Amino acid sequence: MEHLAATAVIDALGVVTVWSEGAQKLTGHRAEEIVGRPAARLLAEKTAPGTVEAQTMVVALRHRDGHRMELALTACPMLGPAGRPGGYVVTAALPGPGLAERAFQQASMSMSVFDIRQRYLRINEQACQVLGVPEEALLGRHYPDTMEDTEHTRGFLGQLRRVAETGEPVRYETFTGAPALDREQAWNIEMWPLRDASGELSGVALAAFDSSEQYWARRRLALLNEAATGIGTTLDVVRTAGELVDILVPQYADFVSVDLLDWVLGTDDQPPSVPHGDLVLRRVAHGSATEGTPEAAVRLGEPDPCPESCPPARALREGRVVFSQGGDPEFTRWVDERNARSPEGRPHRKGVHSMLAVPLRARGITLGVAVAVRMGHPADYGGDDAAFAEELASRAAVCIDNARRFARERSTALALQHSLLPSGLPGQAAVDVAHRYLPCGSLAGIGGDWFDVIPLSGSRVALVVGDVVGHGIQSSATMGRLRTAVRTLADVDLPPDELLTHLDDLVTHLAADGGEVAELGATCLYAVYDPVSRRLSLAAAGHPAPAVVLPGADAELVPLRAGPPLGVGGLPFEATELELPEGSLVALYTDGLLDGRDLDMDRATGK
Repeated sequence: MEHLAATAVIDALGVVTVWSEGAQKLTGHRAEEIVGRPAARLLAEKTAPGTVEAQTMVVALRHRDGHRMELALTACPMLGPAGRPGGYVVTAALPGPGLAERAFQQASMSMSVFDIRQRYLRINEQACQVLGVPEEALLGRHYPDTMEDTEHTRGFLGQLRRVAETGEPVRYETFTGAPALDREQAWNIEMWPLRDASGELSGVALAAFDSSEQYWARRRLALLNEAATGIGTTLDVVRTAGELVDILVPQYADFVSVDLLDWVLGTDDQPPSVPHGDLVLRRVAHGSATEGTPEAAVRLGEPDPCPESCPPARALREGRVVFSQGGDPEFTRWVDERNARSPEGRPHRKGVHSMLAVPLRARGITLGVAVAVRMGHPADYGGDDAAFAEELASRAAVCIDNARRFARERSTALALQHSLLPSGLPGQAAVDVAHRYLPCGSLAGIGGDWFDVIPLSGSRVALVVGDVVGHGIQSSATMGRLRTAVRTLADVDLPPDELLTHLDDLVTHLAADGGEVAELGATCLYAVYDPVSRRLSLAAAGHPAPAVVLPGADAELVPLRAGPPLGVGGLPFEATELELPEGSLVALYTDGLLDGRDLDMDRATGK
């Protein structure tokens, strides 16, 4: 700011005839308001006669906005033809910018001063930069006349009026756009009242601090916390990918897609290395802020070819986040390729200006890639988004890999269990046998349930059903060992209670040798039916009693005293016998048939 002089010329009658730019800047009065009018109208109080005749003086003036000003003035008389005074040239030095003025103008935060009617009085350089207009275009104007009528504008105006009416400072946070910066920003705004020397409220000052970095950091942290509970709720690969999309849309992106390598969706445990050149991924999930997901160029379940130079392929090969913005050649090619494959020929990337591709990696293995696109969000993806995207993708990738491993193990356990269960029933004439086995469909995985039909001498037949506690390959393998042991003991033709005693001893020895049966726990029911005597002899080791339906009667549970589960040891097993007339039905089952119902065992079996 230059050091200017405020100059005025006053004629012999006390009328202002000249009013300089410096005088206008000092007092706020424009020349057209002062020239031709008495100078006494500028005074804040009456002065003693002869004051103007003095060469220097201190005079109290009234600024245009109403506040009092005490200025040191210098009056230089102008002489007429007869040597008499014909008027005075009055000057006052304009102070240069002091430290406080420079602090106001150069502050890193946006600062403004309004009068009590919400008109601009001052505005600093940062505020001008944010609003995109010079100070001269705003001074004296009513705030609503300088801004569009938006919710933010109305809220801001309401806060200004509140301070002007109550004299109380306010502080609040808001989120809005910055016209000159072309991005959405968060602001911490503080407003406080300004008072003159008499204590009268004369204006409102405000400072607005750009808190966008803190705001977006909080948003990213909130999304990570949400991801901790929202991703991986099921052991399903596709659903887990969908949960990642749900976290990101629409809070972080307008469109998100998740593509996986084909081997992830299979049962292969040896992942191939990511090939060089063009890639073909499989679309498993996508989502959009727009209903119907019009941006998707690939349908769910379809292959998604990725040229070698496109951002998703680069992210997979390089193992890092890849950004791409509007104007980048690679970005333009990617958009054009997507539009060429868009359903019904619709350009699916209209308005897209920024994207990022992040690889999905878990335990050192690359599973696929997630792509986030912004259209409605005005801000481009930047450096802070890389760390967030990698952290979120890492969490999601672990959940996807867990689901993949579960699917592989379940498939292996199911194949093992099918190989260990009887593929067909042996021929015998004692009973008509029907069986059905349904693998566990819960998240826990395949269990260790098993059954068997063993022909014995004298046309007798042994019926066996058992259950190894636990799920997965280990329980299936244990089930196979127990089934083999029961068949071996059945060949010795032992009664049911004795057979279970020997089986219990075997399990105990296996546990002593570091076997896994005792750790998992196992139950078994062994029954022998003699078609000659029509008697059924049975004993149980911790297993539910079978149900019997006699001809013309309702189903009832066999009154069986079950012994302890296998491996407990030290307790006897008791056999129960009952006579079954021709046409009777005996149902053996495992407790998996009753699990998941809101009934206790007795009520469930009573059904």
